[in-house]
Amino acid sequence: MIEIKYMKQLTKILLITFLIIFCMNKAFTQSTETNLDQVELMKQFLGIWEGEFGNNIFFKSENKQFAGGVVSNSQVTKDGKIVDSIAQIYGYDSKIDKFIIAELKESSPVIELCLIWFTSEKTGEIVITNPENAPLKFKFEFKSPDILEQVAIQGNKIVNKIILKRVTTN
Repeated sequence: MIEIKYMKQLTKILLITFLIIFCMNKAFTQSTETNLDQVELMKQFLGIWEGEFGNNIFFKSENKQFAGGVVSNSQVTKDGKIVDSIAQIYGYDSKIDKFIIAELKESSPVIELCLIWFTSEKTGEIVITNPENAPLKFKFEFKSPDILEQVAIQGNKIVNKIILKRVTTN
């Protein structure tokens, strides 16, 4: 009977100790977490980028800084002929600490709205905010200052991947 009493007390002490250590560790990791400067990190996208989707389909994008955001003009070509043009405006929303993208495609009457943000200094996500038009989300990673990998994800499956190379900077 006495052993059971001491076991219960020891278990309570260990549980309390574990909880204190866990809470202290959580508080420490939160306090050492660095805030990412989304506006500064977005400058990594500036310049002219090119990539290939496959089947002789190429993508070229020119991204220029504009008022703390980015203006992007892109073209998709197949066999050397333009098959689509895309215009995007990226604007930073300090309330949500993310950029909002408004996108117009020549091939579509839909205005696509997306959120884009960095999750680390080299990686981030793009989420389409009007999902009835496109149920995809994207993840990107700067493999180097001039190599960008972007994957399209539907559900939990990668449905497309493109490697973009910066050919010039602005």
